[in-house]
Amino acid sequence: MGAPVFVVDRDRLVTGIVVLDGAEGHHAATVTRLGVGEPVVLTDGAGRRAEGVVAGADRDVLLVDVRTVVDVPAPRPRFVVVQALPKGDRGEVAVETLTEVGVDVVVPWAAARCVARWRDARGAKALARWRTTAAAAAKQSRRTRFPEVTDLAGTRDVAARLAAATAGVLLHEEAELPLAGLDLPADGDVVVVVGPEGGISPEELATFGAAGASSYRLGGTVLRASTAGTAALAVLSARGRWA
Repeated sequence: MGAPVFVVDRDRLVTGIVVLDGAEGHHAATVTRLGVGEPVVLTDGAGRRAEGVVAGADRDVLLVDVRTVVDVPAPRPRFVVVQALPKGDRGEVAVETLTEVGVDVVVPWAAARCVARWRDARGAKALARWRTTAAAAAKQSRRTRFPEVTDLAGTRDVAARLAAATAGVLLHEEAELPLAGLDLPADGDVVVVVGPEGGISPEELATFGAAGASSYRLGGTVLRASTAGTAALAVLSARGRWA
């Protein structure tokens, strides 16, 4: 089992003794109950990674003897998943598994056929849950770079992302092109659009096609909106990052 990961401000990630306190210190010392000599990884969530061992522990505070500090470069290409809002807690499921397979940016999308709607305080709470889920999943999967979860996007926002992307992918069950055949670019953004349970509307398909996106299928079965993006990133990662 790998060393647990905890988040620390970037300017504190230096060699020597680092004090891990606050919520992260409480989790490390009181919940995880790490002891002297056990390995620990500290990160700012933006690429800086420090490795060390526990030098001392007290209530809600951990002293970490940091031995090495490195800056991990951002992966290329960058994976951006535009996720139509699923019902209930399936949005958090999507964010969690997307984070585990390496998504770099998650864009919540208010698609025309979404049943779920983010309005006012309810929408703010839902977005906060997505962001909390992404951070927790990044720590659990021992990532050094945590994914960004953007503000809620409309169809025009998504079209603008697709127009600026190196590769734009629309997941569609009736597409002729298999996603496994996509030539993955070496750099830039690969934007994958996951529609709602009711599918991407014809108007949205036309808008995204005009922005330069192409439709691809994953296979012969239809996946849920909360799992299709994760499956797509697994396919793309197998052709690139995991190869």
